Amino acid sequence: MQGIRSFFIAASGIAILAIVALFTASLTVAFIGVLAVISAARLLSARLKPAPIPVKPRNQRDMRVWNDGKGTIIDL
Repeated sequence: MQGIRSFFIAASGIAILAIVALFTASLTVAFIGVLAVISAARLLSARLKPAPIPVKPRNQRDMRVWNDGKGTIIDL
């Protein structure tokens, strides 16, 4: 009777240890997957940013500059 009880306690301990190891491995794989998705999204979003377009003023008469007391205002 004592030998059977020891066997079941040892078997349940090994089973619990295996379940914890499997849970930890699955969390690790899920975390790596989330990091991969985030890094891929950052890579794609960096490529999709539009390139800045240089803008030239039409001519100097169209630009108005004045100071309202709080700062300089440039109206293009």
